[in-house]
Amino acid sequence: MADGLSSNPGEEHRFPCDNCGSDFRFDPDQGKLVCDHCGNERDIEGNGPWAGSAIRELDFVSAIRDQLPAQEMEETRVLTCPNCGAQVEFSSEIHAKECPFCATPVVTDTGTHRHIKPKAVLPFQLDEAAAREAMVRWLGRLWFAPNGLQDYARKGRKLDGIYTPYWTFDADTRSAYRGQRGTVYYETRRDSKGNVKQVPKVRWRRVSGRVARFFDDVLVLASRSLPKRYTDRLAPWDLTALDPYTPEYLAGFRAEGYTVDLEDGMVEARQIMDAQIARDIRSDIGGDRQRIDAVDTTVSDVTFKHILLPVWLAAYKYRGKSYRFVVNGQSGKVQGERPYSAWKIAFAVLGALILAAIGGYLYSVYG
Repeated sequence: MADGLSSNPGEEHRFPCDNCGSDFRFDPDQGKLVCDHCGNERDIEGNGPWAGSAIRELDFVSAIRDQLPAQEMEETRVLTCPNCGAQVEFSSEIHAKECPFCATPVVTDTGTHRHIKPKAVLPFQLDEAAAREAMVRWLGRLWFAPNGLQDYARKGRKLDGIYTPYWTFDADTRSAYRGQRGTVYYETRRDSKGNVKQVPKVRWRRVSGRVARFFDDVLVLASRSLPKRYTDRLAPWDLTALDPYTPEYLAGFRAEGYTVDLEDGMVEARQIMDAQIARDIRSDIGGDRQRIDAVDTTVSDVTFKHILLPVWLAAYKYRGKSYRFVVNGQSGKVQGERPYSAWKIAFAVLGALILAAIGGYLYSVYG
């Protein structure tokens, strides 16, 4: 096919080296395909500083009416984890695997998943060694993290490179509002002891008006595999570095299928938009204080993209407990479940008590 995509659902994204026949993989350091067997290299067509101009938005209304062109859809064979619900693409010969998101052993069937094709991809900028080092440094800054977990993470299995699904939404909004503008003034009061003090008061005046904003690339996670409190904190992402989707970027990595559908994604996007519109209204009202009584927003020209963002993922089991860490594959920012060492906490409490006792003794003697 012209775009390099397989026409057979479930076929693995594999690219044989034209020199030795081994598989190419995408190398984040070089931004190209590299053969680990013979060192052969191959550029990815279409990437580069002007690639972003080739990424087209899709019409939201057409998508929810199932009227997108056939070339915007694809089918892939996915593994569905019964524990966390992740849908991860796997090759046709794999029938059992450990979930990279929660380390749960899973068995997959041979079914396929029909979905909206990714429109763009943000290629990995960090390789696995750099991501691991970022994670180990992050663990080292946690005062009460067990030392054993840091050693386990440093010496444990490799991190999994996962392309995580996101939606981006563009929309034109116009909002009419009614509210109140508050002006702070002060009244002089005298208390029962005769002391004079200034008491703040607010004088409210009813106002109304209109604000407008065009939203560009409102980003919404399209996965439920990891808690949003981790993935949201991986931001910011530099979406100007997006390249048009081509499966070569997936060589050597996995891609997660989206589990948040387009309409649910738009619900979350509207929450993000509404919060910004409220800030715009408060700025438009002005004054010292603001109250928003009613807002009527018209949303038009909604478009979207399905994009893949790079995440390095580690799921470790340490002393019977699972810990999950995620690393932004572009910036190296790390988030995860915070581990605690009971003995470190105990020594910290004991040290604080000893210092308090010494301070109390010195105060009683010299105070």
